[in-house]
Amino acid sequence: MEPIDLSKIEKKIIVRNTQEKDFDELIEMQKRCFPKMIPWKKEQLKSQIEIFPEGQFCVEYDGKIIGSASSLIINFDEFDDQHSWEEITDDGYITNHDPDGNNLYGIEIMTHPDFRNMKVGHRLYEARKQLTQDLNLKSIVIGGRIPNYNKYADTLTPKEYVEEVANKNIYDPILTFQLHNGFVLKRIIKKYLPDDKASLKYATLMEWSNIEYQRKTKRHFKTAFPVRICVVQYMMKKISSFEDFAQQCEYYVDVAYNYQSDFVVFPEIFTTQLLSFMEQDTPSQSVRKLAGYTDDYIQIFTDFAVRYNVNIIGGSHFVEEDGNLYNIAYLFRRDGTIEKQYKLHITPNERIWWGITPGDEIKVFDTDCGKISILICYDLEFPELGRIVTEKGANIIFTPFCTDERQGYLRVRYCAQARAVENQIYTVIAGTVGNLTHVENMDIQYAQSGIYTPSDFSFPRDGIMAECNPNIETVMVGDLDLELLKRSRRSGTVTLLKNRRKDLYELKELKPKMD
Repeated sequence: MEPIDLSKIEKKIIVRNTQEKDFDELIEMQKRCFPKMIPWKKEQLKSQIEIFPEGQFCVEYDGKIIGSASSLIINFDEFDDQHSWEEITDDGYITNHDPDGNNLYGIEIMTHPDFRNMKVGHRLYEARKQLTQDLNLKSIVIGGRIPNYNKYADTLTPKEYVEEVANKNIYDPILTFQLHNGFVLKRIIKKYLPDDKASLKYATLMEWSNIEYQRKTKRHFKTAFPVRICVVQYMMKKISSFEDFAQQCEYYVDVAYNYQSDFVVFPEIFTTQLLSFMEQDTPSQSVRKLAGYTDDYIQIFTDFAVRYNVNIIGGSHFVEEDGNLYNIAYLFRRDGTIEKQYKLHITPNERIWWGITPGDEIKVFDTDCGKISILICYDLEFPELGRIVTEKGANIIFTPFCTDERQGYLRVRYCAQARAVENQIYTVIAGTVGNLTHVENMDIQYAQSGIYTPSDFSFPRDGIMAECNPNIETVMVGDLDLELLKRSRRSGTVTLLKNRRKDLYELKELKPKMD
């Protein structure tokens, strides 16, 4: 089997600033989103990107514009609470944009109707929030439409309708979404958009506050950089089809999304669960059959990462390339791109039963939450690798693992904690539990997944951020602060990376020999 060309599978999703070349697509999308409202004029869009380019965002998926958001900066205190859209945006031209203002005002956000299950709006709001923090603005203010109000206007006042939506008794596509994204309802605005018949010209004034706002300066101080991790302790049980496997995986990705996780982590070779419905051959023949599901595995996890807006450490999977079988961990970024890390050290068991070939490249990956590394199970037990990826800039080492009994698990767990201490880095281990009674060499599992930190006063006691109960199907969620890690490396009780005796020893990464 030839190596898989991941570029043919990738469908990249990016949030970027709007450009003039996007105008035609934006106008057509707005006609689809709001068919009964007047769409943008190109002159308005051009004025927006000329006056405040960093405040205009779009979402591009596989070369197509599927969402957009427009905004300007104002001092909201200078406007009346009962302002209109035309007044606060200068009829969409934003010539009243004030770069010295305190508030980011959102004037438009839309998602293409064909892509409404891909968290496009959430991505745009996250971009706005990040811009607000980067510019040290006090808050985001929006005038939000309530397009379902026309259905209830005969029985509910605008105030009663908004209260019912806030109490989750009524669903409104815009107000419900804004509340879910952390916006606080301030008041109801009358005569906001004259052509908004669905909302009967009403809108809600809503605000999201920047808790890092510094009143006396425009300078942005970063006090924390939290990264939320969801670890899946995955149950290996008999299934009937690949669809059963996909459903089980999607459930956990959805859980990670509901907890607003930045990463969700699956265990090593958890795809061997697929062998439970396949006809059994020798272990080496079975795993080569398993490799035939590689395309399907990559496809579903690429889709999950984009749709649920979460970076996925996709455990690991057996992949056949040029006649060799590799144990490969995939990183599925939430922007739709894919990376892979080959397992570098192969255990005697893997060689004897499956004939696994080792990889030969040590990688560190860029993500929207900083640099990370993936060291698969046995690789974590070699301290040289932990030091090399740390020197390459990794802040988190993710380790999918699969062990059959307690001693094997403890080797992984103790090494995870050792790597965290000696490199002042975070480590995350995710393992399989349960039994595959009819799958030779994968019949029993033992795991207690965990998130580990350096050992110092700033970190949790015992260097354990979170830990699962052993041998049960579950997840755990923990926040890792990258800013705290940086401060610890610079001025902690001990500074191991700074205090190395490079005059006595050194560690070199060698380039693999080419055949």
